[in-house]
Amino acid sequence: MAKKADVYFKVDPWKVIEEGFDPAYSRVSESVFSLANETMGVRGCFDEGGSVDSLRGMYTNGVYEIEPIGKSYRGIIDRTHFMIPTADWLMTGLSVDGETLDLGRVRFRDFHRELDMRAGTLTRSFLWQTATGKELRLTFLRFLDQERRERAYQRVTLEALNFSGTVEYWSGLSFDVTHEGAGKCYWQDTRAEAGEGCLMLSSGTVRSRQEVFAGALIGIPGEPQAEVRGKTARLRAALSLRCGEPVTVDKRAVILFEEGLNGEALWQRGLRALAECEKTPLDEALEAQKRYWDSYWRTSDVEIEAADEDAAAEQQGIRFCSFQLAQTYNGGSMRHNIGAKGLTGEAYNGHAFWDTEAGCLPFYLFTSPEAAKNLLLFRYNTLPQALERARMLDCRGACYPIATLNGQEACSLWQHASLQLQPSTAVAYGVWHYVQVTGDEEFLWTYGAEMLLQIARFLVSRVEKGGRTGRYGFFGVMGPDEFHMMVNNNAYTNYMGKRSLSCACETLMKMRGERPQAYAALAEKTGLQEEEIALWQTVAEQMYLPMDENGLIEQHDGYFDLPHTDIHSIPVTDFPLYDHWSYDRIYRSDMIKQPDVLMMLYLYNSSFSTQVKRVNYEFYEPRTIHESSLSPAIHSVLAAELEKMEEAVRFFGFATRLDLDNYNRNTREGLHITSIALAWINIVYGFAGLRSDGEGLRFAPRLPKRWKKLTFFLLYRGRVIRVRMEEGKTGFMLTEGEPLTVLVYGRPCRLDKTEQIVPA
Repeated sequence: MAKKADVYFKVDPWKVIEEGFDPAYSRVSESVFSLANETMGVRGCFDEGGSVDSLRGMYTNGVYEIEPIGKSYRGIIDRTHFMIPTADWLMTGLSVDGETLDLGRVRFRDFHRELDMRAGTLTRSFLWQTATGKELRLTFLRFLDQERRERAYQRVTLEALNFSGTVEYWSGLSFDVTHEGAGKCYWQDTRAEAGEGCLMLSSGTVRSRQEVFAGALIGIPGEPQAEVRGKTARLRAALSLRCGEPVTVDKRAVILFEEGLNGEALWQRGLRALAECEKTPLDEALEAQKRYWDSYWRTSDVEIEAADEDAAAEQQGIRFCSFQLAQTYNGGSMRHNIGAKGLTGEAYNGHAFWDTEAGCLPFYLFTSPEAAKNLLLFRYNTLPQALERARMLDCRGACYPIATLNGQEACSLWQHASLQLQPSTAVAYGVWHYVQVTGDEEFLWTYGAEMLLQIARFLVSRVEKGGRTGRYGFFGVMGPDEFHMMVNNNAYTNYMGKRSLSCACETLMKMRGERPQAYAALAEKTGLQEEEIALWQTVAEQMYLPMDENGLIEQHDGYFDLPHTDIHSIPVTDFPLYDHWSYDRIYRSDMIKQPDVLMMLYLYNSSFSTQVKRVNYEFYEPRTIHESSLSPAIHSVLAAELEKMEEAVRFFGFATRLDLDNYNRNTREGLHITSIALAWINIVYGFAGLRSDGEGLRFAPRLPKRWKKLTFFLLYRGRVIRVRMEEGKTGFMLTEGEPLTVLVYGRPCRLDKTEQIVPA
């Protein structure tokens, strides 16, 4: 692996700590210290702003803007949409003797910032040494309400250490926010009012016609003065400080967005939400926040008992991943999906990709099945857009977008938007996997069957028969690798297409037998003909998979003939490659961005022999550069299965600390949410050896030597399973639910509320 850790943060099992401030690392820290609650997110930017390099970002899930990009060839979109920042509720300003607080210009020391993952809070403190010799200790606390997700909180504590006197203080709320990539503000027609200790605004986007309400209750001591200018409202006051006596300013903010709610109706809803928020003091909200996270960790913690310092870093890393993923999405709305950067930055424009179903879904299947269901309902609710997208590509059925916030294709790069079929096959896989794990057949009949039917139609309208093989395959495609475009018979695309078609056939045949009325209604709604299903089955049976006699699968036609690149010879300063290599240079070798063949061996693991997994892992691992967050964890899972434990641990460290240690040198743009999800999968599917793509659950635990103990929990069909791995043995126990039989190392093991010890 050519990449190296860029170690900056202090290792702690429950916190991420920054001691001292390095301005060059400012944006990386902002990403790592991001907070979210699915509805809104905020980067770890300074409350007071200033001249320090920063991406000041506060985002609201589902809020986006639209931009026309000009008419092009058929099948290429002529407009895109992207996440934009919403109201800045952190705005804070201080000045002493005419000197304004700006950490890029003033003198300060004792800088300390920490993210507490047990409380869901971000705290920052430092000592400001003014030009006139005064010393003022400042502490900033913020958190986002995990249950009342329209609420956000800020507390600023000021303590004069060597003087008594006056500090000029202001706190604001503003829609005058800039989307960095576009360099402009997308908010207009702002209504702003300010009252006693209260600020209220609403504003609308230019083209998407969405409207957001923002309100803030601010407890500034003294007699604050209100001012409203354009898209910004503020309260100003002169704070009287006594030496050694802290003064606190609390702000409780409400950011309200609901699709279709605007004008006076939104304003009145916002006022009611603000009045409700006023009933909850910040301290009470903070205690509720701690209880929420305490409850979450009781059934979702992954505990590593470390044997050395590296393992201690992995404990911090896996908790950071679980914490960020739980913040990003918790099933609160079927209108939301999981953006590649979540709500932590503007890279990838806030878009969700096929990573959701292929990479993130298992975390929710085993920690919050209802959230997993809502992720798939997002795809069902955007099925009309997928049908329209297929028509744009001269196909039938449903083609799910490669990048989206609202169900429409947002990617203007035709080689990705038109050639990648994995969003559709990933949705089919997600439906199948969800039902496989949860047993929720009602979901299958009500929603899943229709999605599978339309995906199958799309695949059959896109597949071709012919070429040198005389079999069915997909031509002119781009697989998950993404470093090779317009290829034929990409193995992943062919195999996932085959499985998607088979799943659609099996589902509809079962539905016809068990739910004939529902089947008839679906057939009438979609115009389904019996001969269609027969064709899908034929195509699935005759799909080409390029595998030789040893089990080695050629990634796509002609891959073995490509020039070789020694990935270990690439300087670390060349990463990320998209920033340092010309686009066409990337496509001219056998270098792989992320696992392609290995990805399908992971998703449908039970369908391939150990020999096939081994020969393909050993061939493709040295060619994969891991420029995608999907990559390290998938390699680690397969390495553990193949008992390559040193490699498995190395890749796990990469996956778990991809952002904490800035491996890809682009954490400044936002967190890699898929890597965060796959780090959890790395524990459960990798080291515990869970497999959920067959009948029931199967485990094959393999504990890394550097760990003394590994403990985690799984939710499965109304049960809570505790798994505790130690050297030479693993204990399984149900903490909730009825007895269950699983397979461990291929042998049945009946789980109940007495721990069952299974030797390694």
